[in-house]
Amino acid sequence: MPADPLLLTAGQWLGIAGGVLAVLTVVGFVARWGIRFRLVGVTSFTVLLSLSCLAFAISYSPRAQVVGAVSVPVVYDNGGDLVIAAAAASMEPESFRPSVEQVALNLRGSGRKTDDDLVHVRLRRVEPAGAGSDRPVILAEAIRDLRDGSVTLVP
Repeated sequence: MPADPLLLTAGQWLGIAGGVLAVLTVVGFVARWGIRFRLVGVTSFTVLLSLSCLAFAISYSPRAQVVGAVSVPVVYDNGGDLVIAAAAASMEPESFRPSVEQVALNLRGSGRKTDDDLVHVRLRRVEPAGAGSDRPVILAEAIRDLRDGSVTLVP
């Protein structure tokens, strides 16, 4: 994924400003200006902001969009092999499969501990089962392979 040009430009300009402020800080200490300690704070903050912009520009990756998918919230993630997203009651059946595929594509694999490098992503809805009780109904399921990033929809 290419870096964001706006953040790269902002990081470069902030880096230049940090360099200028560093020179002013050194001059301030040599000349014993009264604001020299404030310049240390402003300089360090500007340099930190510059590095943060550059790091974010390089590491950012946009979310995947699947045609026909609806944005659904993830309600359970065990950090391993199971992720569950909740479907709204008004969600159309033809958007179940694209929505679960979109959730699976947007998962990040780093830090997940699974035996087989597979993550099961389920889209569920809670429906009333009787007086005072509800039951979850699985509407769609996808399996994300963390090794190659592929997503397989389960029929």
